[in-house]
Amino acid sequence: MCTIDGYHYKTSIPIRFADIDAFGHVNNAIYLTYFEIARSIYWKEIIKWDWNEMGIIVRRSEIEYLKPIRLEDEVYAYVRTSRIGHSSFDVEYILVKKTNGKEEICTTGLTGCVTYDYILNKSAPIPIYQKNKMQAFEALNVRSPEFQV
Repeated sequence: MCTIDGYHYKTSIPIRFADIDAFGHVNNAIYLTYFEIARSIYWKEIIKWDWNEMGIIVRRSEIEYLKPIRLEDEVYAYVRTSRIGHSSFDVEYILVKKTNGKEEICTTGLTGCVTYDYILNKSAPIPIYQKNKMQAFEALNVRSPEFQV
């Protein structure tokens, strides 16, 4: 069973009329956009990602749809970095909606991300500052020669 235990970051996700399909719920393809919104805010507010120094590309995405989200729902995304490697890391998500004052889990997901140097046109090590921010915020143990406390 999926729980929000271990997630330290939460942000709201606005549901737009354009997100809704003919059946009255959020279209399945829109969930990746919700993950992107949550991930971008997390990187800006918590990780302080420097886009001038290094880019990030998504190499894979996983989504598990548990309950539909509708236009009138109040939705939040929980976000966390769950794995940190040399040049890649995983970001996990839980989308919840408020129902009678309680949070109800609707969707879970994961994106595998790779740090990417657009000048050299290849993957590159995660910058130390951002790696340290991820590790400290998420309380992850990272055993890597370039990791610095």
